[in-house]
Amino acid sequence: MRNLSPCLITGKREKGRETWSRTEKLQHAEREGEQDTKRQVSEDASKLSLSDWKPTCCPPVQQHRKSLRWKIELEPWASERHNLEDEALRFIKYITTPQVSCENPGFPVLHNDGEEVKRSWVLCLDNRFSLARCINTKHCRVYSVGLGGEDKWLERTLAKAGCEVHCFDPSIKEAHLHDSHMWLHRLSVDWRDPNPAIPAQRQHSSTKKLATILNDFGHRQVDVLKLDMESAEWKILENLVLEGVLPSVGLLLLEVHVHWAGFEVGGDEPSVVRYWFSLLRELERSHFRLYHSYNDPAKPHLFLHKNLHNASSTYILGWVNTNYTPR
Repeated sequence: MRNLSPCLITGKREKGRETWSRTEKLQHAEREGEQDTKRQVSEDASKLSLSDWKPTCCPPVQQHRKSLRWKIELEPWASERHNLEDEALRFIKYITTPQVSCENPGFPVLHNDGEEVKRSWVLCLDNRFSLARCINTKHCRVYSVGLGGEDKWLERTLAKAGCEVHCFDPSIKEAHLHDSHMWLHRLSVDWRDPNPAIPAQRQHSSTKKLATILNDFGHRQVDVLKLDMESAEWKILENLVLEGVLPSVGLLLLEVHVHWAGFEVGGDEPSVVRYWFSLLRELERSHFRLYHSYNDPAKPHLFLHKNLHNASSTYILGWVNTNYTPR
């Protein structure tokens, strides 16, 4: 190896230190420049509001999820007087005047000893609607929601016709039972889910919203929904409206009770009737049309504890979703 003189070695070291010093200075300057730039961007961004801020790298993401509804849209008052007489007259006329005619009501094999039972819960099997096709192809799903004790002749008949029938009744003994071609579930349909702070053993029965049950069962649609909830129907119907469940229902059979306001329905009497009317108008906005209205002549004639316009205390209504397409 060639020996280098001490002077030469010292010179190279000095030159290296000089080169390293210049490099270090450049890197330091670059870091200072980046920090200045970041400070400037931060200062500019702080001057912008959230509404002014727009990404430059890509287009904004489109939001497709529907916004939650917290209350229904109340219809205008029936008159400027805001009184019970006018509200009741509009409501009774509305629920007793079919909006579409059903040329093929009922079901060819329906039979029962009581003629009045036949006339009360009526299907609409016109070919222009989907239910007849669903029954003929045996691809129909039925939900029957009640509180126990009611006759299930319609449900049994639809089950024998090949429909998948689910009856929700808090009075049955077992959690899930298959009987007479039908599924029986010990569930009470409510307008709210149970409070998670209350232990299950302290609750009177298992209660769930209909949207929760649909999700739990993996059902996207219900061809026939029958509601017989003894004055809880108003709040349950409101929940179906607010949670967007109605488009998933093909035909709605609904018993309404008008002898009192109903569970957790507040306000003075004119406001209660206006609320009822507004709820049913929400059905119409969801493409439902009234095809059937029935009142039992044996029932008391009471409307909010009064005899008004000869109104019955109970009505059974049939609504068909004219925009429903089975999937």
